[in-house]
This record gives sequence, structure tokens and C-alpha cells, in this order.
Amino acid sequence: MENKTESRLVVTADGSHSVWKPETGQYYHSVLGALQESQRVFIELGLEAAFERFEEVRLFEMGFGTGLNALLTLLEAEKRQKRVKYTTVEAYPLPLLEARLLNFDEVLDTHFTVALHETPWGEPAELSPFFSLTKYQTRLQDFRMGKRFNLVYFDAFAPSSQPELWNVDVFQQLARMMLPGGLLTTYCSKGYVQRNLKAAGFTVEKHPGPARKREVLRAILQ
Repeated sequence: MENKTESRLVVTADGSHSVWKPETGQYYHSVLGALQESQRVFIELGLEAAFERFEEVRLFEMGFGTGLNALLTLLEAEKRQKRVKYTTVEAYPLPLLEARLLNFDEVLDTHFTVALHETPWGEPAELSPFFSLTKYQTRLQDFRMGKRFNLVYFDAFAPSSQPELWNVDVFQQLARMMLPGGLLTTYCSKGYVQRNLKAAGFTVEKHPGPARKREVLRAILQ
């Protein structure tokens, strides 16, 4: 019998996996390199800048997906010995069977990928002295939490697939969830995304992107 779960995995140009999501017609990561995309957009432009600004990083991720962004964040937190409290939402979690097939641990010489996916939903999990993870299975629009964040990874599927997640209302919701001076990074630099971020109270910076991606965005809450 054909293994349909395994057939959804693809090896990207840098050797790391991505997953094709038939429901959206999108990959979770760039086929030009999942690892290098996440490293550039979320770690270099987001986490590294947040470590310079804040004693403790309170991070919110829109779209847990394959867990690659969380994995890279955990590794960087351990490397720098800086504390990260990581909160994420995912409306449609990747099945554990698929998550166990991801090759991130092999590529990065680590052992956290499955643990990130197996942590229970809605409960804080201490995966390292420098990294805690709380996952919520919900849509961003339905998410409510009292605590506020100083870093946001905005990793929704592309606007062509999920236009409802790139409008002013969503960015205003995120602004209300953030502390002044907080950072938001995303791979999408379309003009209307920039305008919507500005309308929600962010200052927008354009930065060189990963392979064959001219620009990506970092936004700072005013």
C-alpha cells in the first residue's frame, strides 16, 4: 500500500524537509531551503535582534507547522544561554506520524523535533533550562491570552492561500498582544502587507531575504 503520509514530505534545496499541504496547495517552507529560510527570517532578523533588546524573550508564533522555527529557537537559546518563553497557535496540527518523519534532528544533529510535537496542547512544557513551549490548537483569530509578547514570528501560509490572516485586523490583534518596541518578522513583503502593518501601528523595515527571495520584513511596534 502506498504511504500517503510519507509522500507529503519533500527534501528542499538545503537538505532539510518541508511538507506539502494539499488543503492549501502550499509548502510549509520554501523548497529552495527550509532551514535557510527559517534561519534568515526568524532567527537572524527576529530572535537575534530580540536577544539584544530584551533580557527575556517572550515569543509568539503564528503557525507552529513543522516545528522548525521552534527547534531553531530552542537551539539558539541554549547556545546563548538566554531564556525564551515560546507560545504558538496551530489550527491544523501536523499528524505525529508525519512529524516523526521530519529530518531536522538529522540535519541539525539534535534530538528535539519529536518532543516539540509530542508536548501536550495547552500545557507549558520545559524542554530546556532556557526554553519553554506552550502550544494552543486554535485559530489566531480565536486566540486570547493576558500575557504580552516582545517577539512575533508571523509564519502563516501565503496570502494567496490565507488572505484573512494578512489584513489590518489581524495585525492590530497582534499589536494588542505585544509590548511596545516588540518585533515581528515575516517572509512576505508584499506592498499591501507592509501597508497593513503600518496601519496597525508598526514601523516596517525591509531586509534581504534568503535564497532567491529579494526582501523580507521586520516590523517594530511603535
